[in-house]
Amino acid sequence: MGKLPLRSTARPALRRPVIFALVLVALVAFDALESTEAQAPPAVGVRVAEIRGFARSYEFIGRIGAINTVQLRARAEGFLDKILFIEGQEVKAGDLLYQIEKAPYQAQVDQAKAKLASDQAQVLNADLQYRRSFELVKSQNTPQATVDQNKATLDSARAAVMQDEAALQLTEVNLGYTDIRAPIDGRIGRIAYTQGNLVNAASGVLATIVSQDPMYALFPVSQRQLESIRADRQQENGSMIKIEILVRLSNGQEYPHRGVWNYTDVQVNQQTDTLIMRATLPNPERQLIDGQFATVVVRERKEQPRLVVQQAALQLDQAGSFVLIVNPDNKVEVRRVTTGPQEGTDVVITEGLKPGERVIVDGVQKVRVGQPVSVTVLPAGKGA
Repeated sequence: MGKLPLRSTARPALRRPVIFALVLVALVAFDALESTEAQAPPAVGVRVAEIRGFARSYEFIGRIGAINTVQLRARAEGFLDKILFIEGQEVKAGDLLYQIEKAPYQAQVDQAKAKLASDQAQVLNADLQYRRSFELVKSQNTPQATVDQNKATLDSARAAVMQDEAALQLTEVNLGYTDIRAPIDGRIGRIAYTQGNLVNAASGVLATIVSQDPMYALFPVSQRQLESIRADRQQENGSMIKIEILVRLSNGQEYPHRGVWNYTDVQVNQQTDTLIMRATLPNPERQLIDGQFATVVVRERKEQPRLVVQQAALQLDQAGSFVLIVNPDNKVEVRRVTTGPQEGTDVVITEGLKPGERVIVDGVQKVRVGQPVSVTVLPAGKGA
């Protein structure tokens, strides 16, 4: 048999240094790439702090209230003879709404008139008797005592007439109470007693009339909030910035008509440390209803120049609010700020920031104070 050829071992020995060299080169290249990436400054988006027209606003939870509310009650006792309205309809002041049976009261009026006429006749007769005796006493044909008696009779008859006139007036007033009329303009509510029922002063409310236009918006404000609003409205020349009242309905829609702030309560509720403020709003479409909830917004009528930043730039820690800015050397700095009201995505800055400073709004979480950054200036309204 022939001998088997010997297997060479030289090649594996040569491959090992080559593989090791390739791995070493790859590791060096990876470290160089990682070092290059670590040295690249992080990219951030900034927005320049700017002075813009801004109207401060303050929101409160309140209720809509009618200016006038009248509860109709019976002042005369009797059966309801007529009901002259439909529940929910609008009525005018003076409109006849209810009629209570008139016959008993009309009879009292007629009786009082008859009594008055009778006593007036007595006055006429007593006056004639007195005048006749007064003339006779001059010729000594009648005693003075008769004259005095006739004078007393005349005075008594006149007093009876005065009493009858008062009684007649009272019966006419009672007769007038059988007609129940609307004392104000407004919308009348539910009927409590239907036709034919006996009513009197103890029957309670027959129906309620609620005025419709204008309406009140009433809302509680804390003493601290009121002082803040007054301070914000104060201008350098001593005048006050004018405000307007807006109402947002429960469905989130804004009520189309503006209101006027016309009253602040004179006493603070000691339990809640709040006082009631009130505004008057027109209600031509009858959209506002007495007693409904609403969000009341107190807003300046005209925009005032104020420094604003985007809300995304604001950060918060135990010391308060702050923003990160990029200085002229493109390094990150911190600014402690005092914030004001907010509108949309913009927040007013009252202290701590200057116009023109570049505020970081995108990439805030990946930078630290003192770190160089790559800056991209975002257009107005753009950002995180």
